[in-house]
Amino acid sequence: MPLVAIGCAAVWSMGAQAQAPAQAQAPDCLGHAQATTVYKVAVVPQFTPAEIYSVWSPLMEEIGKKGRWCFQLMVSRSIPEFEAELLEGKPDFAFMNPYHQVMAHRKQNYRPLLADAQLLTGILVVRQGGPIKRLEDLKGKSIAYPAPNAFAATLLTRALLAQKKIDTQAVFVKTHTNVYRGVQQGDVAAGGGVNNTLTRELPNLQSELQVLYETPGFRAHPFSAHPRVPVAQQNAVREAFLSLASKPEGQAMLNKAQLPNPLAVDHVKDYLPLEKLGLEAFVQAPK
Repeated sequence: MPLVAIGCAAVWSMGAQAQAPAQAQAPDCLGHAQATTVYKVAVVPQFTPAEIYSVWSPLMEEIGKKGRWCFQLMVSRSIPEFEAELLEGKPDFAFMNPYHQVMAHRKQNYRPLLADAQLLTGILVVRQGGPIKRLEDLKGKSIAYPAPNAFAATLLTRALLAQKKIDTQAVFVKTHTNVYRGVQQGDVAAGGGVNNTLTRELPNLQSELQVLYETPGFRAHPFSAHPRVPVAQQNAVREAFLSLASKPEGQAMLNKAQLPNPLAVDHVKDYLPLEKLGLEAFVQAPK
C-alpha cells in the first residue's frame, strides 16, 4: 500500500531542516529490498491516489531494480497537501508542476533532473456545443481549477483572464479529472486543465469537451531531487529514467507517468524564466 501523507501543516516560510533519507523497510520498498536506504518519492496528485500509485509503483520498482535503490511513494490527498510537504522538503524526489519547481527551488533548492520533451500548455475547456464561444463569454461565470497553484491549469489561465479584465469565480476541485467532469456535467461554465491530462481522459469525456483557449508552451513537469540526495545518486536516477525510454516496456511505463520522451533539464535554463511571468499575485500558500 502507498504511504499516504496526512495532516500536513501549511509551510510558506523556509521549511524546517529536512531529515536524511529513512532506513529502508522491505514491505515499503519499491525496487531493491536489501537496499540500506529508502528514498521517498512524491507525485503531484493531478489524478486520484489510486491512479497515481498504479502508475508510479511499477515505474519506481523498475528504476529501483536498475540502480539497486529502494523507493517509497508518498501519495498526497490534494495538491495543497503535496505542496506543503514539498516546501518542507519531505520528499527525496518529487514529480511536480513547473511552478512548484520554482517554489521548491526557492525554499529547499530542489534540482530538476528530467521532464518530458513535449512542452506543457494550459487549456480552458467548455462543453462541446455549449453557450460559451469566446473568452469574453466567461465574464461572471464559475471556472473550475484543480488547485490554486497548478501552473498551467490555474496560474497561467487566471493571469490571462486578469490581463483581459474578465472577472470570473474560481472553484478548486482537487484534480484535473474533477475539472473535466464538472464542465461535462454543467456544474461550471469552463475548466482549467493542461494538454497532457485532457488527452488521457476517456474518449467519451473528451468528445463532450471543447478547448476554448490554449496558452503558450512551457517546459513540462520535472522529476526533481532534494539536495540531501548525493549528486551522484541524483544523476544515476536520472540516467535510469532516460534508459527506460529505449525499451518498449519502459516507454509504456513512462508514457503513463507523463514522461513519454524524457530529457535532462536544468533549473536556470528551463524553470527560472517562469519567475518573469508575474504569477505571484495568484499563488496561494498551501493549507
